[in-house]
Amino acid sequence: MTGSSQWDAALVGILGLLIGSFLNVVIHRLPRMMERQWAAECDQYARDAGLLPEGAAPVPTETFNLWAPRSRCPSCGHEVRWYENIPVLSYIGLRGRCSGCGTRISARYPLVELLTGALFYACAAHWGWSAATAAWCGFCAALVALAFIDWDTTLLPDDITLPLLWAGLAAATLRWIDVTPADAILGAVGGYLSLWAVYWGFKLATGKEGMGYGDFKLFAALGAWFGWQALVPIILIASVIGALVGIAMKLASHLREGKYVPFGPFLAGAGIAAMLWGPQQIMQAILALLGL
Repeated sequence: MTGSSQWDAALVGILGLLIGSFLNVVIHRLPRMMERQWAAECDQYARDAGLLPEGAAPVPTETFNLWAPRSRCPSCGHEVRWYENIPVLSYIGLRGRCSGCGTRISARYPLVELLTGALFYACAAHWGWSAATAAWCGFCAALVALAFIDWDTTLLPDDITLPLLWAGLAAATLRWIDVTPADAILGAVGGYLSLWAVYWGFKLATGKEGMGYGDFKLFAALGAWFGWQALVPIILIASVIGALVGIAMKLASHLREGKYVPFGPFLAGAGIAAMLWGPQQIMQAILALLGL
């Protein structure tokens, strides 16, 4: 890179740090917003059907979204001030603790910021100051949020997976990414239907659900961004990494209740790997390691 392009990439990386700070809010709040919406819908249905006793208290409807209320310490309620919310630097300045009560703050917050900043930097370093950089930065931000939300809750919100799918189709149509519109459409359809078929085959064979519908939508979105040719490499990467992590967690007795590991984070990781190194190149590397 030239000196100018390095500065451009650095500026985009700093923007990524700021976006990463916002993604921490999305990761924490979006699942809770979904739960509140489901509770409100169930409450309204029960009232309309006359299933609740007369005078039953309604579900609380106080404002709770990505913007309000202000972020607070869950232990003492201390409201986070603006200078306590500067990406990475505030965590270092506070030594990883709440300024109100001293409770330890999870190191995952600065890690999400650093990860997002690094991915934004990588996009700008590769595609320069272009529409492609903006598209791939948005792609990375969505995958980071989805990976952590799914790991925490086993949810892949439609509020992120569906816009990611449509953004991939739009980026292909506008030629912001190196995928033809036809390949993007076939990738989206093939991604969804392939995991849908695996889901129903596994359920009919075992009577259990091996994955959720959110995984279908996420794989469809990856198909839209990379084209149908990338589906096999991406699912192979995700499966291999997921199996290794699952085995390691089982050996360490860290599997959660129900002994499951969500698949979304590994799909997201495979998508980021495909963006950075190319799905076919990764496929060749895996086959070489396997001696095939």
